[in-house]
Amino acid sequence: MAQASRIEWTDVTWNPVAGCTIASAGCSNCYAMRMAARLDAIGIQKYVGLTRKSGGRAVWTGKIALDVKALSAPYNWRKPRKVFVNSMSDLFHPGVPDEFIARVWRVMTETPQHTYQVLTKRPDRMQKLLTDASFSSPHNIWIGTSVEDSAALERIEALRAIPGFIKFISFEPLIGAVGAINLSEIDWAIVGGESGPRARPIEHECVQQIEDRCRAYGTAFFFKQWGGTNKKAAGRTFNGRTYDEMPGFAL
Repeated sequence: MAQASRIEWTDVTWNPVAGCTIASAGCSNCYAMRMAARLDAIGIQKYVGLTRKSGGRAVWTGKIALDVKALSAPYNWRKPRKVFVNSMSDLFHPGVPDEFIARVWRVMTETPQHTYQVLTKRPDRMQKLLTDASFSSPHNIWIGTSVEDSAALERIEALRAIPGFIKFISFEPLIGAVGAINLSEIDWAIVGGESGPRARPIEHECVQQIEDRCRAYGTAFFFKQWGGTNKKAAGRTFNGRTYDEMPGFAL
């Protein structure tokens, strides 16, 4: 129900929802689309029909799969974990019913030994739901949004408007400059380049700009990768060092 993750900023991925749709430019080469197609090809029922072939690659069909059985998994994990919620979807996708999101939320609040990292490209819906009194803001749930370039900056404002919570931004894949962004009330920034066969380049100057803003606002800075067609070879050092800062531990 959960898998140990190679993502540097988490321990495991937990996917009570699978399937999505392309929301913006950062989604064009989404790794989850490729992975969902592979899982469908080997007969994993949860991923059947979530993608289709277009232009020689897998793209989302818009079908959403709700995995009720996966909801019980966190109760069985004894050791505390950092949990990336829905690496294969978006919990706040319009195809996910409010009631199911509430069930996921209940699991997270009832397992406070784990730290849940909830990342969305739809923070407007997140804002609408989480400002409702029925959704609590416990210390173990971190909420974040993805920003790939300056065209997606409005997502930060929607995230910032949500009261409480540790808040983070994933600047991944960073495909363009984001400018002199306001990081007030943002606890953590993850920056990374796109990887895979169609990877778009990431510019050093764009990364430096974000790190500088992190220092100005006291936001933790985590540099995940340069990416590219061989992300392992490209590495993840920036200005000669590795940045693995987490919320509460910024320089």
